[in-house]
Amino acid sequence: ETEKNKFLEPPKVTFVVPAENAETVAVLGEFNNWNSETTQLTKLKNGTFKGVLDLEKDNSYEFRYLIDNKYSNDEQADSFKWNNYANAENGVLNL
Repeated sequence: ETEKNKFLEPPKVTFVVPAENAETVAVLGEFNNWNSETTQLTKLKNGTFKGVLDLEKDNSYEFRYLIDNKYSNDEQADSFKWNNYANAENGVLNL
């Protein structure tokens, strides 16, 4: 039995947003204290935005996208949860 099992890498989660006409896209949520500056996605040549985060498994995270300063949910989120502060639903990612 080895010790390395204690040090397994957290799962990498890839966020991909098709937003060809957008200037900026960020993903914000519980994993980055809802800070849009922390996780800006990179625009690819095909017009989609992409970013990869290391998140702890066995957790659920509420999140949203900020596309040109307008909030948007991921239609493929695992579920949605009402948030009274935002007065809107947030997407939920289950790992």
